[in-house]
Amino acid sequence: MKYFLQRHKYNASEGEIFIILGKLISTQLPQAVGAAYSLKMDKKDACAITYFGDGGTSEGDFHAALNFAAVTEAPVIFFCRNNGWAISTPTTEQFRSDGIVTRGQAYGIRSIRVDGNDTLAVYSAVHAAREMAITEGRPILIEAMTYRVGHHSTSDDSTKYRLADEIEHWRTARDPVSRYRKWVQGNSWWCDAEETELRNSVRQEILQAIQVAERIPKHGLAELFTDVYDQVPSNLREQQRSLLDTIKKHPSDYPTDVPV
Repeated sequence: MKYFLQRHKYNASEGEIFIILGKLISTQLPQAVGAAYSLKMDKKDACAITYFGDGGTSEGDFHAALNFAAVTEAPVIFFCRNNGWAISTPTTEQFRSDGIVTRGQAYGIRSIRVDGNDTLAVYSAVHAAREMAITEGRPILIEAMTYRVGHHSTSDDSTKYRLADEIEHWRTARDPVSRYRKWVQGNSWWCDAEETELRNSVRQEILQAIQVAERIPKHGLAELFTDVYDQVPSNLREQQRSLLDTIKKHPSDYPTDVPV
């Protein structure tokens, strides 16, 4: 298993999957294009795919990546989850274009808009995009139209800027899992009894995993500073001393079951 670094995956061949993790918005887009371009240069039968939200398209990296991909004809799939909100900023305050799909077209990239709450539609779109990216050696942009029913984060209260009725409508009438379940049950491939059995089984697996995790000894706080470098640099040693001094001054603010 190989690795990379942000929120995109790239399949090079059997057993080679690059997964990228990062925090900065949209930095994964040009990285994905670079990975895809390397696949093209190596004549690999594969493509890259990168995921991002509508808010990410307001970053310069989005435009740089699309132009980079179009010019180099890199086999990369740009998958945009347009859920209508970038935290509390609606799409109407982000751009004046007709969504994201027209932006791909402006850069000369084949683009498609799909119902992001339709499981089969998304699968079909991604499957077709992958075939085009690999066989035709070109970038593809998919705009999946959906809605963020939850809060952006634990620090966000989306009811401050959205109507509760609107959220509830998407949570019930448009929920992708419920829609898919109805379709499967409508074809007699699934039933309520199997659903209950599956949920109970998964719940037991989760509870058992939690019990196992709770028995694992907690890592010491020192590992916050020692798990990256072979020789801990002076700035981290200073931060560690500062933390230990703070714990001594305010012991009640820190857990007692975590080794220092």
